[in-house]
Amino acid sequence: MTHRIWLTALTGFGVLGAASVSIAAEPSQVQRGEYLARVGDCVACHTAPHGKPFAGGLEIESPFGTIVSTNITPDPDAGIGDYTRDEFAAALREGKRADGSNLYPAMPYPSYAKLSDADVDALYAYFMQEVEPVADESPESDISFPFNQRWGISLWNWLFADAEAFEPSGQPTEQVERGAYLVQGLGHCGSCHTPRGLMFQEKALDDSDDSYLSGETLGGWWAPNLRGGGDGHDGLQAWSADDIVDYLATGRNHHGAVVGEMTSVVANSTSYLNDEDLRSIAAYLKSLPRQAGSEQEAPSRTSSAQTERLLTAADVGEAPGARLYLDNCNACHFANGRGAPQVFPSLNDNALVNADDPTGLIHVILAGARMPSTPKKPEALAMPDFGWRLSDEEVAQLATFVRSGWGNRGGEVTADQVAEVRKTLPDDLESSAPEFPSQSH
Repeated sequence: MTHRIWLTALTGFGVLGAASVSIAAEPSQVQRGEYLARVGDCVACHTAPHGKPFAGGLEIESPFGTIVSTNITPDPDAGIGDYTRDEFAAALREGKRADGSNLYPAMPYPSYAKLSDADVDALYAYFMQEVEPVADESPESDISFPFNQRWGISLWNWLFADAEAFEPSGQPTEQVERGAYLVQGLGHCGSCHTPRGLMFQEKALDDSDDSYLSGETLGGWWAPNLRGGGDGHDGLQAWSADDIVDYLATGRNHHGAVVGEMTSVVANSTSYLNDEDLRSIAAYLKSLPRQAGSEQEAPSRTSSAQTERLLTAADVGEAPGARLYLDNCNACHFANGRGAPQVFPSLNDNALVNADDPTGLIHVILAGARMPSTPKKPEALAMPDFGWRLSDEEVAQLATFVRSGWGNRGGEVTADQVAEVRKTLPDDLESSAPEFPSQSH
């Protein structure tokens, strides 16, 4: 998200300090807290590339300046070691530092407000007793005026934050209710997958509004619509509950494979969730009705059969996109565009391929992608980068071909769009996603 997109990248930052406190939790509570830290993917935002877990220092470029995540290890000076339980809870749920000042709303405290007392207690026990203290101070964030004025966040909180704990809302089953709690709360899925307003607020914090989880583009990556209910065939509507579980547990299923920001989420978070919670999340997402025509789609220009016939023809000289596909993609994704289940993702009805904003697809073509290594699928299968061998015009032709083939409905891609994405690529394309400090389950 880039690990997390800058809007959601920081699960709390600022200099933290308060009265000294000592706690002694049962091992089971500490273990529960470790599991919940997995659910919240706390390590992703509070670990710098190649840095110590939870020690902060991750720099995120935003339109307002450079934001730096803080140290949330139990060091009493550099971290949160002097936080009382109630101060820890206030930071999670209300966006309040121990000194009473506001955290920036990039921290998803509007979602964490839904956490139960028991889960807050378990997280506190884990961070205070199990996480290794690190005495490294994080650099200050460099944010432009007036966005660096924390007092003004009180108005934002009054307008957009909901400090209410999760309340059962009459979901059809206990499984769906559990999924709602995980998705709306610690999982903070809406931070990326819900549209943002003019003040960068999530337009909805729960499923009482149809915009919740209806998809958003952040930092050039399309976070797709997660509303999987109804009889249509768009996005998760075409996925079974098992498909969703496979994707969250392994980063792949027979519909596609994870790319971009979600790669780290799967690697460090969802792949460690127990099967019961994964199935609860899947059941909840499949319960959310999807508005018809909620995505802007161009009419399909080429059917699956037509695309396959073109790619298997003796001469594709007059179709440069097809030629580029055969030269660079066909060996893995095949003429039918379906790839190999759990290995090479299908391009048919692929959310990234059909996204309104093609930036994510362009990024993958230029820089490649790597599936995460997970407990159930340790193979970190990779797609090579093609930016070194393809010009901007060629990438545009290839992306346009993929977005219009096999019945896909993506729009045309231009060389100028490719050039803009190419400018954002780092010199070193190797992933620097942080790793969670423990591999226990």
